Amino acid sequence: MKMFETLSEAMEDLKKRGYTHDFLLKYDVLECETLDLRLTASEFHVDEVHRFEGLNDPDDSTILFAISATNGSKGLIVDAYGAYADTLHTDLIKRLKLDRDTQH
Repeated sequence: MKMFETLSEAMEDLKKRGYTHDFLLKYDVLECETLDLRLTASEFHVDEVHRFEGLNDPDDSTILFAISATNGSKGLIVDAYGAYADTLHTDLIKRLKLDRDTQH
């Protein structure tokens, strides 16, 4: 897996590789408004995970997920470390955590 210096560099590279849609974390689904698409935990896979530390403040850390849906759609989720953890359904958390933890 490629290593990136910045979030914007990673996003640009991933978009060139087909991860063109923006996904949002909702309670029990990933949502892509432009596709009018909602994915449950069993309908997507995390292909890559990239972490970026804030330069001056650890609270500014961000995680980038490259997502592939079972319908062939590909996109990105940008999240502050654990910012949505308390508001997500257990199945969604497990999918993101399982796939994230298998990345090297």
